Amino acid sequence: MSIDTKHFHGKFALVTGASRGIGRGIALRLAERGAAVAVNFLQNEPAALDTVARIKSGGGEAFAVQANVAHPDELAEMVRHVHDQFGALDIFVHNALGDLLGFMSPPLQVTLEQWNAALECQQQAFLVGVQTAAPLLRDKGRIIAMSYWPGSHLGGFLPYFAMGTNKAAIEAMCHYFAVALAPRKITVNAICPGITDDSIVNHLPQPAVDAMVAWLLEGWNPTGRQGTPADIGGAVAALCSDDAGWITGQTIVADGGASLMNPEVPLVFQRP
Repeated sequence: MSIDTKHFHGKFALVTGASRGIGRGIALRLAERGAAVAVNFLQNEPAALDTVARIKSGGGEAFAVQANVAHPDELAEMVRHVHDQFGALDIFVHNALGDLLGFMSPPLQVTLEQWNAALECQQQAFLVGVQTAAPLLRDKGRIIAMSYWPGSHLGGFLPYFAMGTNKAAIEAMCHYFAVALAPRKITVNAICPGITDDSIVNHLPQPAVDAMVAWLLEGWNPTGRQGTPADIGGAVAALCSDDAGWITGQTIVADGGASLMNPEVPLVFQRP
């Protein structure tokens, strides 16, 4: 990894859930652009330290910080610690997902425990994270939330009910935060990754992963491939750039065009 200091030199970022997968892709891409990055992790410290090592090997600045974003006190303390460690904060990325398999359940069977688990690591964590980070962010800062496009548009993937609805709420929260922080030129946006390799998708049972990827490769993604953590990191970096300062309160879908395909029409009529 080589560092391009022309973009984010002198800027400081905190990425939650950045030890691996999409979070790691985001951390690496921001570091490549010159930002110093705090790499949050929950349990997998070796993976977080590996992310830090990759950044440092390219000449970047990074450190790992442990916290459970579902616990408000831990999350708020982490944000303040990162600010104190860096001396400033410019970018806050809400990415940590929580225990995917723990809260997967259809809407008529989901328990309050599962629902609350999803809420605590999503709506609650985003609320606490932004409320804590906003006063510490420098003007023209960036807040990015990882979301899930089908959560606010579709309803077919029933086991993802708790997470999908919480992600939809986060997109709505971005609208309100964007207006509240606009006077300081801090932008707030959501990014919805599609099916991404080396991501939380890989935590599903292997037959489910294989079926999802095979379906995608049949033509339901017009680019003919899965996304990568680097793809999503690139989308985050783009929204964090100075050129994106006029974009706020938006939901950006980074899925290679998968959401453009029409499920009512056979693929034979949709292929170029």
